[in-house]
Amino acid sequence: MHDSETVRLGVVGAHLRGLPLNHQLLELGAQFAEQTVTAPEYRFYALPGTTPPKPGLVRSLQNGGSIEIEIWNLGFTSFGRFVAAVPSPLVIGNVKLASGVFVKGFLCEEYAIAGAQEITSLGSWRNFVAGS
Repeated sequence: MHDSETVRLGVVGAHLRGLPLNHQLLELGAQFAEQTVTAPEYRFYALPGTTPPKPGLVRSLQNGGSIEIEIWNLGFTSFGRFVAAVPSPLVIGNVKLASGVFVKGFLCEEYAIAGAQEITSLGSWRNFVAGS
């Protein structure tokens, strides 16, 4: 279901398949499209004090890495509902995939990474959760 009536949404944390917030995508009729990685231009952090625990993805042209990302197809109306519920410091912006294509996806406002644990080297939120 990727056509002119859908938005490709990339998720990197608690919305991944099998994780605590995935139901939010499913309830909106989102369809899983693929698992891939971001371009090697991102730094990844475990955000303190979030429930359930959430990561923050920040684009950085220096010392960045590729992070596992799932792509979901979501209808326009459902995408609007989803975005309206995204809590600060997370935002929906443009995320560059390894293929060079941009999708809408979760990013984090830079102020929120002060004091956060950097987990870029782990390559994915699943790896971080498995080691916690």
